[in-house]
Amino acid sequence: MKKTLILALTSLALSTSAVWAADAALKGDPAAGKTKSATCAACHGADGNSTNPEWPKLAGQAESYLFKQLQNFKAGQTAEGGRYNASMAPMVAPLTDQDMADLAAYFASQTTAPGKADQTQVTLGEQVYKGGNASNGIPACAACHGPTGSGNPAANFPSLAGQQVTYVKNQLNNFRTGARANDNGKMMRNIAVKMTDAEMTAVAEYISGLQK
Repeated sequence: MKKTLILALTSLALSTSAVWAADAALKGDPAAGKTKSATCAACHGADGNSTNPEWPKLAGQAESYLFKQLQNFKAGQTAEGGRYNASMAPMVAPLTDQDMADLAAYFASQTTAPGKADQTQVTLGEQVYKGGNASNGIPACAACHGPTGSGNPAANFPSLAGQQVTYVKNQLNNFRTGARANDNGKMMRNIAVKMTDAEMTAVAEYISGLQK
């Protein structure tokens, strides 16, 4: 099973790297992104560190991942690999690819504010994050997102360290139900559907306490 997972991750990393390489000609300008981020600040904070647990922290996220998500939001849920959110849809509608590249560059240049984990949840959370759950066929989160939650930008696997607990839980549930379907190869959907509510909560809490 481990060999199959490694081969799958390698294939996915190559495909996602190729997609980002196609857009590499777009050089994001952090200074321009800061100016353009004024409308983002209401939800995500001026520096990309949201205070509302429903909205993700963008600060310190990989530039390529942020760019991809903005593209997916603009494509919408009906498009293959698209993503929909009622709040994001009108925000991304007027954005050009250059706008997206600039915003991605700006938020990627910021520092993620540390989160705080519920210590009653971290034992199970660490177990699943680092070791998965063999009985349910759940692989370790760390295999893609790194032992400290720093992610893998080359494969477009996002940074998770310090992320909002509620946001992480919501995204795992969205992957489980199929409400979110912009994961290449259905990787997250295939994992989330096997997770219990308790595992999702514990992993989200553990992730919030991680520091890159």
